[in-house]
Amino acid sequence: MSVALSAEQQAVFDRIESTREHLFVTGRAGTGKSTLLNHLAWNTSKQLAICAPTGVAALNVGGQTIHSLFRLPIGLIADHTIDQNDQTRKLLNSIDTLVVDEVSMVSADLMDAMDRSLRQARQRPREPFGGVQIVLFGDPYQLAPVPGSLEERAYIADTYRSFWFFDAKVWSETPLQLVELTEIHRQHEAEFKYLLNGVRHGQVTAEMAGRLNGMGARTPPEDGVISLASRNDTVDRINKAALAKLDGKPLTANAEVSGDFGGRAFPADEALDLKVGAQVMFLRNDSERRWVNGTLGTVVKIDSTVWVEVDGEQFEVEPATWEKYKYSYSSVTKQLKRDIVAEFTQFPLRLAWAVTIHKSQGKTYDRAIVDLGSRAFSPGQSYVALSRISTLDGLYLSRPLRPSDIIVDTDVKRFMSGQ
Repeated sequence: MSVALSAEQQAVFDRIESTREHLFVTGRAGTGKSTLLNHLAWNTSKQLAICAPTGVAALNVGGQTIHSLFRLPIGLIADHTIDQNDQTRKLLNSIDTLVVDEVSMVSADLMDAMDRSLRQARQRPREPFGGVQIVLFGDPYQLAPVPGSLEERAYIADTYRSFWFFDAKVWSETPLQLVELTEIHRQHEAEFKYLLNGVRHGQVTAEMAGRLNGMGARTPPEDGVISLASRNDTVDRINKAALAKLDGKPLTANAEVSGDFGGRAFPADEALDLKVGAQVMFLRNDSERRWVNGTLGTVVKIDSTVWVEVDGEQFEVEPATWEKYKYSYSSVTKQLKRDIVAEFTQFPLRLAWAVTIHKSQGKTYDRAIVDLGSRAFSPGQSYVALSRISTLDGLYLSRPLRPSDIIVDTDVKRFMSGQ
């Protein structure tokens, strides 16, 4: 789906295209990082490869996981030998620009392993990333790297300033330019933007908390609202209970999976249970722009296709196919190729009385109930949940926000302030 870039996004695109700088493209939730990345993927003149730390993140941007692209082992890599075959070496030699999405989930160790892999494959041991331009996308205020085992954490603590990608050793040899998108496209109210910025930076005054809690304390509507919960079991309980209340037996749509998808990291439910009356969320943008990823609707008819009502209008929804890609190098064309190696076909829908805060990443909701459970347990979690909602009037809270819910990682504060 072609989307016109804002002047700010266009300037970043032009900078990527016209320089060899290593860039970290970041910005608050709703500033259009994904829009820019998608535009770059389709419109770059460079030999570009896209990767991400997880399977679902890679699927969402039409790329490969970092580990499969570089053929790296899972877990701590440290100073271990990196094995590369001819195919991997040729592939890594063909890349001009490497894009890493959701880079905030990438550890310092993995970032250094990518650097070492590129130097080794391209036989440029003294040149950071072997001469490849690195473009990183993500927001460290939202997603953090997942800590490994006790041994891995001990190694990181002894070797690096922090677990984060920005503390990788390669950045002491080459500058990483931080480019922050500032124009928010999701929220338009100045007050809500101000409140969200306070949550993002951990600078919430009593007055700001009072305003958020005052709005959040209102009784939510009976339907058309989604719960964003911190725990998987809360989400499953809410969705199962709501589906069970509807008349009739659920009908199950089973996904078609072809090729090697690797593990169970599917972009939608392998078995999707639906009933007429079920509240669902779309998982893909529609090519005709009738809905976007995150739009809520109600199932009104189930046949060989599913009919969903959105804002009083009914749409026929057909199964969608997600392609898993793998990069390869063609010695004939001397070009980097992107081949489909697996496909997953399913209705682009998910039961949506509730969804985890983690899975709400990148989505936009007109209104939502934020359910942090007994407490927010990771940095940025409250910010991610609150910033999914497009207006302050659409905010409902299962309980009042507490100071302990506003967690900002101290290393992120340090890096983003340029220290």
